[in-house]
Amino acid sequence: MTVARRTTWLRTLARLPQRIWGSSLALRIITTTLVASVIVLALGAWMILYQASSGILESKRANSAAEASSALARMQEQLRDADVRSTSLLERLQQLADEANSQTSNQYQLIIQAPPGDFSTRGIDQDSVPTSLRDQVATAPDNMWVTPTTVLYDTGEESQPGLAFGSTLRGPDGQTYPVYFVFPLTQESAMVDVLRGAVWSTMAVLVVALGLIAYGVSRQFARPVRLASRVAGQIAAGDLEQRLPVRGTDDLASLATSMNNMAAELSAQINQLENLSLVQQQFVSDVSHELRTPLTTVRMASEVLYNMREDFTPTVVRTVELLQTQIDRFSTLLADLLEISRFDAGAALLSLEEVDLVEVVRSEMGEEQLLAASMDTPLVLRPSRPLLADVDVRRVRRVLRNLITNAIEYGEHRRVEISLAGDEHAVAVTVRDHGVGFEPEQAQFVFRRFWRADPSRKRTVGGTGLGLAIALEDARLHGGWLQAWGRPGQGALFRLTLPRRAGDPVRTSPLPLRPADLDESAADDGAAGEVTRS
Repeated sequence: MTVARRTTWLRTLARLPQRIWGSSLALRIITTTLVASVIVLALGAWMILYQASSGILESKRANSAAEASSALARMQEQLRDADVRSTSLLERLQQLADEANSQTSNQYQLIIQAPPGDFSTRGIDQDSVPTSLRDQVATAPDNMWVTPTTVLYDTGEESQPGLAFGSTLRGPDGQTYPVYFVFPLTQESAMVDVLRGAVWSTMAVLVVALGLIAYGVSRQFARPVRLASRVAGQIAAGDLEQRLPVRGTDDLASLATSMNNMAAELSAQINQLENLSLVQQQFVSDVSHELRTPLTTVRMASEVLYNMREDFTPTVVRTVELLQTQIDRFSTLLADLLEISRFDAGAALLSLEEVDLVEVVRSEMGEEQLLAASMDTPLVLRPSRPLLADVDVRRVRRVLRNLITNAIEYGEHRRVEISLAGDEHAVAVTVRDHGVGFEPEQAQFVFRRFWRADPSRKRTVGGTGLGLAIALEDARLHGGWLQAWGRPGQGALFRLTLPRRAGDPVRTSPLPLRPADLDESAADDGAAGEVTRS
């Protein structure tokens, strides 16, 4: 895969989500509703869990603080009344730890720090007391300190979160002994887990329910929009009798009413324009036919004068020559108007025969050779194998004559290149000049009747302004294309594409529309100047 194709593929892949997002109104409604709902529900769930967890932990903290203070006072009283003559102080501290183990029913674990070692309830690991709490107790031994901790067990039991309280006991000898109460948060953690599961389960159910609601709402909006789009497409295709059903008095009903009114007004305007166009076409046809008889008489008189011009004075000779030239031009214009009127009336017919298009092009080039020589413009035919096709030779020659004549006139005395190619279904001819060209956005206007890219430019060949319009109609009559490409200073290229067999559809052209002599970047810049289909 080339770099250009890989880049194109990556761009297409990157634009795929955007195309999917923009392809469905229902998808946007459902997605937007679900995303907004999930955000709102997630914030609500977080607030519920935070407040509930905070309340449970604060209640546990208060109860644990009261329990630790009560136990500390009781232990301090027992230690004060202890007889150290019969029992050593260390033994008494161990007894306090054992009593705590038997009396607390696992509400808390007790650790008493006394040299040479610590005394604790069975199973608790000494590392359950954070170093920060030990430092706080050492700094202010008379206070009751608390900190979150992780309860560790030396029996292999799984660790769990907890609260650690720390203070000191004062012995009969006046020394202080740090004591720590470790309260596991087993029940509280389980309660928070159950609450969290309930909240998230409820949120999942709500998301599904909201998705179904969004789907139902989107159908209510998308169905009328789809119907409006389908009816609008049918109206655009020419079925002006289509109308939208109007139900109720809401905004959608107002939209349907407005579209129906628009369709009715559009139908009336189109009928009016069609009638006006028919009148105009009939007028052009009638005038053209009516002018033929007086023009013939005027032409005969002009030819008599032209043949006798040697007997006239120079001024009269010049006048007679101008008269003859303008009558010839008027005859050509009249013939073109009659041809255009036949196209407008749908009366133009093809006279098909199988011919070699290469020979037709060569023959027409020979006819235009005298004009090309007078304009100092070389005509170049690129070699091609014979191309057989069913065409109306007269009309194809007329198309070629218009294209070659225009190329000579606007080619600035540079060569005009004519290329031919064919495939199984179509044949194509391109006429390329290197002259003034035209702006890319003007490519859509070059086939309009009487249109000129530069009205101030003087014609050197003549012409009626209908040549390319007639050429386009001749191409369409064959079921083919006539397309244009141009850039200022780079010249212009016209491409005629015709089916090989009458009635075969033309889907692609055997020749490119962009000139091959331009670099890739220049060709891309001129892409806007293409008439992609005529």
